[in-house]
Amino acid sequence: MKNSLNNLLFLALAISFLSIAKLQAQSSGFHLIKKTVIGGEGGWDYLTVDAENRRLYISHSTQVEVLNVDTHEKVGVISNTQGVHGIAIVSKAGRGITTNGKTNTATIFDLKTLKTITEVPTGKNPDALLYDNFSNRVFIFNHSGGSVTAVDIKEGKVLGTLDLSGEGVEAGVSDEKGTIFVNLEDNSEIVSFDAKTLTVKNRWKVTPGEEPTGLALDTKTHRLFTVCHNELMMILDSDNGKVIAQVPIGKRVDGVVFDPASNVAISSNGEGSITIVKEVSANEFKALETVKTEVGARTITLDSKTHHVFVSSAQYGETPAATTENPHPRPSVVPGTFMVLEYGAH
Repeated sequence: MKNSLNNLLFLALAISFLSIAKLQAQSSGFHLIKKTVIGGEGGWDYLTVDAENRRLYISHSTQVEVLNVDTHEKVGVISNTQGVHGIAIVSKAGRGITTNGKTNTATIFDLKTLKTITEVPTGKNPDALLYDNFSNRVFIFNHSGGSVTAVDIKEGKVLGTLDLSGEGVEAGVSDEKGTIFVNLEDNSEIVSFDAKTLTVKNRWKVTPGEEPTGLALDTKTHRLFTVCHNELMMILDSDNGKVIAQVPIGKRVDGVVFDPASNVAISSNGEGSITIVKEVSANEFKALETVKTEVGARTITLDSKTHHVFVSSAQYGETPAATTENPHPRPSVVPGTFMVLEYGAH
């Protein structure tokens, strides 16, 4: 009888240890590494890591804050970028470029001096953007204009415009083989187009996902990760648009990144969290955990060297009363509280 009890106790302990090990294995290990208050006033949108030159670019109302990505020490600013949304870096050209939503322009700047080189016209309300190494072009996604502007950053000129026949143009990605994919928020679809000819190739619905914003791509498994406002991360085959899986994420999502080193996709949710999703295989995806951030931290960028991610936000004050001109007012931002937060698994 005693031996039987001992065996049962051993079995119970073994099961307990296995359960703990399983839970630990499912944890991403992501935690806050560093929080830095930058200060200033105004809103924000995208942020970008220049992994090669170790700089972090953060959009902030009328300027871009430039920090040392390792120390968070402020390096400088790129000024006069009214309503700035996104920043793209082209190291081999020694240049970067911002999208300025209020002036319908893009500012090309010098990576060393941060000084403006030139401005080029875009479509209406330029928002997200990306540099495509295959075509050596920058693609600017005009949110309200329903179009894409192709730019030669070295020459500082517009090469062409593509009408996407949709509204709410959001983030895009490149397969580095000549195809660009971009979210159309209002249409709940992903559109792919040829990077050189600027012609549409495919249009794919992300159903049951609704209002997709952020977009990432695993070029190895050909999997697109699109994050949607109805709290779903939709995973599609980038070859044929087939929906492979759907994973629940947080509320008020805007951004997503994919880290090929760890095979995880991370969404940034404006509710104040990031959701870590593991790509177990090309056809299996699991939400590992949701990590608390700050309310309003809705966009995200990945440092490919350290595999850390960064989000930005600020503290909020009172929400103004609704008016006819502004029926859905946003809460006010407390001056001096703008911040960047760094998260990592180690």
